[in-house]
Amino acid sequence: MITGPTIVRLDELAPTNCPCGTARRAFADRPELPATVHLTEITCDARTHYHRIQTEVYVVLKCAPDAAIELDGVLHPVSPLSAILIPPGVRHRGVGEMSVLIYCAPKFDPADEFFDESV
Repeated sequence: MITGPTIVRLDELAPTNCPCGTARRAFADRPELPATVHLTEITCDARTHYHRIQTEVYVVLKCAPDAAIELDGVLHPVSPLSAILIPPGVRHRGVGEMSVLIYCAPKFDPADEFFDESV
C-alpha cells in the first residue's frame, strides 16, 4: 500500500553514473512502489544496453538539434517532448546530448542491465 504523496526534486538527488551518462533516480527507496523515475543526462558516448525485465519510457526534455535514440541498431531523430517506449530486450542508447525523464517498470535494478560488447 502506498503510504502517501511524496514530492522529490530530481535535480537535488545525487547523480549516479550509468551507460547513458548520469542518472538521478527517484523512489528506489520506496518498496511499495512498482517503478522508478530517473532524470538522466545523456552524453555523446552513451553505451548500447538492454534490459531483460524492465520496460522504460524515455521522455525527452531537451536535446541537441541532431539528437537521436538508437533502437535495435536503427537511429530515430528525437526532439523535446518525444516519448519513446522501450520494451525488454530492445538494445538502445541515446545519440547526442539530451536530458530525459525515464519511467522504469518494474523498478530499476542494475542487475537487469546488459551489454553485448565487452568493456
